[in-house]
Amino acid sequence: MEIEAKRKALVSRLKRVEGQVRGLQRLLENDEDCEKVAQQMAAARKALDKAFFQTLSCAMERELEESRDETLQQQQQRIQKIAELMAKYG
Repeated sequence: MEIEAKRKALVSRLKRVEGQVRGLQRLLENDEDCEKVAQQMAAARKALDKAFFQTLSCAMERELEESRDETLQQQQQRIQKIAELMAKYG
């Protein structure tokens, strides 16, 4: 999938998450059942996690793509950078 298509898909996913969060607010304002609220929170969290992993995947793809013509040591440094990103945000 090309970069622009990935960007549009990510924006669409985030808009859906935004809608889910607004729905959560309404549930809370209407004093809905706690389990129903928790279920919707879990769904929103899962959708946001998926968007996060897609974004992290994009970062990894870019790092690896840029490493094609590099030395083994430079490639290993890029892999280390990816590992640090995953540890920092994962």
